[in-house]
Amino acid sequence: MNRRFTVGLTGGIASGKSLVADRLAGLGAAVVDTDVISRQQTAAGMPALAEIARQFGADLIRGDGTLDRARLREQVFADPGARKRLEAILHPRIREAAWECASKTAGSYLVMVVPLLVETSFTDGIDRVLVVDAPRELQLRRLKDRDGSTRRQSLAILASQAGRRQRRALADDVILNDGSRLQLQRKVDELHLIYLGKSEALSGH
Repeated sequence: MNRRFTVGLTGGIASGKSLVADRLAGLGAAVVDTDVISRQQTAAGMPALAEIARQFGADLIRGDGTLDRARLREQVFADPGARKRLEAILHPRIREAAWECASKTAGSYLVMVVPLLVETSFTDGIDRVLVVDAPRELQLRRLKDRDGSTRRQSLAILASQAGRRQRRALADDVILNDGSRLQLQRKVDELHLIYLGKSEALSGH
């Protein structure tokens, strides 16, 4: 079987990754979101959840068997060592499940949505890296509007992620999402045509 042309889609929080992914899916791309995969891997009864309970405490599991994500986030957010332990549990499982899901998802080419692509070096099997970028103040405003986050909370989240310069350094393509939704869609549509051409070249069509 020929390998599909694969785009790694990433960007900082509140940059507009989901809007770009949804648009590409609507245009016929196969989209796999590793955030969705992560939630599936930590669902009640999954092996990853049992490992998290062993390493971080059984009190993180609610009475209904689900993960208290807010408490886990608090525990690992300010502790780089704890975060690395959590990543060691989750990331290999997420990668394996994401590629398995991709093999069952139809589309003209594959888009792998990886919010922490830069931080986790999730580049194996990726042909091009697409970064959705936005000015920091705009990210902060979107976080406040979306989640009700305080400026302090939002700055802490941004500080825990790769910086804009780091992402851009790894990018093959950059979409600056600092305008209207229609402007964003037009940028995505232009890239979609480029990706279709590259997909056809890779498959020999």
